[in-house]
Amino acid sequence: MPQRNQRFRRGPLDEPPHPTPLTTTPPLTVTRAEGHAYERDVARDLVRRGLLVTPILVALAVVGWGVAGGLSAGYAVALVLINFALSAALLGWAGRISLAFLMGAALFGYLLRLGLLTVAVLAVRHQSWMRVVPLCITLVVTHLGLLIWETRYVSLSLAFPALRTDGRKAS
Repeated sequence: MPQRNQRFRRGPLDEPPHPTPLTTTPPLTVTRAEGHAYERDVARDLVRRGLLVTPILVALAVVGWGVAGGLSAGYAVALVLINFALSAALLGWAGRISLAFLMGAALFGYLLRLGLLTVAVLAVRHQSWMRVVPLCITLVVTHLGLLIWETRYVSLSLAFPALRTDGRKAS
């Protein structure tokens, strides 16, 4: 019996043909992020800039709400900086495992960090130095302000997703 061409196998007893792709892409569960961990660079810059604006935020809170307001604002800035550092650490760790794990860590890490912020605020809400209004204002303004400030320095290019070091604005 002549040998049939394997590429054109047809018949009820033959298995269906399986096309062989030229390149195969591994699934997200086994693909991991390799190379430099840029989230750590971004978090380091966020913390550095946060430390620069902390005295201004605390001074404004002292003017508006007294010493207790300043302490509350300082506590809020500390929570924000810890939140950014924890986010970078979690994403960097998860990216070394797999991209699917990275996506899960981004989603559930956000929920975890939001829960930790809630617990940290509720833990001190009845302290004598605690003022809710400056704390909440500082939490929101610091999170948004630092992220907006950081966007000026982060390259949005897919070819080089790192921090801009040449002083030019990202376009």
